[in-house]
Amino acid sequence: MKEKEKSYRQTIGKKIKLARARNNYTQEQLAEKLQLSTRYISQLERGISFGSVTTLVNLCNTLEIDADFLFQELVDGNFSKQDKALDEDFFNNYLQLNLYHRKLINSFIVDMLKMQTKDNIKDANA
Repeated sequence: MKEKEKSYRQTIGKKIKLARARNNYTQEQLAEKLQLSTRYISQLERGISFGSVTTLVNLCNTLEIDADFLFQELVDGNFSKQDKALDEDFFNNYLQLNLYHRKLINSFIVDMLKMQTKDNIKDANA
C-alpha cells in the first residue's frame, strides 16, 4: 500500500473513532448496529481496512456524520487550509468579545441552527 493511501485510511479511521466516541458507542455496539465484526471496526479505526461504499454510507448514517466529515481534509488541501484559517479567525475574534456579546453570538448560532433545520425540512418536503 502506498504511503499516501495509508495516511488517508488512518485519517478516516481516526474520524470514525471520534464519531463513534461522540455517539457513546463501543466498537462492539457499532459493529452490532452495522452487522460487522468488532475486529473489522477496529481495523477501520486503525486504517488497516477500508470499507466499501455501502459500509461507509452505513457508518455515516449510524454515526450521524456526513461524508464531508470523513473526507474534507483529503479531497483538496486548499479548502482545509482556508477552513482552518476561517475557524481560527472566528475563534480569535470570539475570544475578544466580552461575556455579554459571546452570549449574543451563541444565541444567534442556536437560532441559525434552528432555521437551518427548518429549511432542510422544507427542502426535503418540496
